[in-house]
Amino acid sequence: MSVGVASGKHLVLVTRSWCHLCDDMHAALEAFRREPGKERSFTYELQDVDADEKLLALYDEDVPALLLQGQLICKWHFDPLALERALA
Repeated sequence: MSVGVASGKHLVLVTRSWCHLCDDMHAALEAFRREPGKERSFTYELQDVDADEKLLALYDEDVPALLLQGQLICKWHFDPLALERALA
């Protein structure tokens, strides 16, 4: 599932279905994207860590993890400042 406005900046949120921190980060990312008065143009998709052996090997204990072009932006908790820097 991809969400957002296409801009060339595409994020991946690595999650798992029974992870409350993953739900929290997804909600925070969506709130960040929709923040009034901010022009943020990016897309993101959710990827289930348990459905991909490579992701599982990399992020099993580190979900949620937010990635931009394969680079880790933040894990466990949403970091809006780190994401702002990465999107700049």
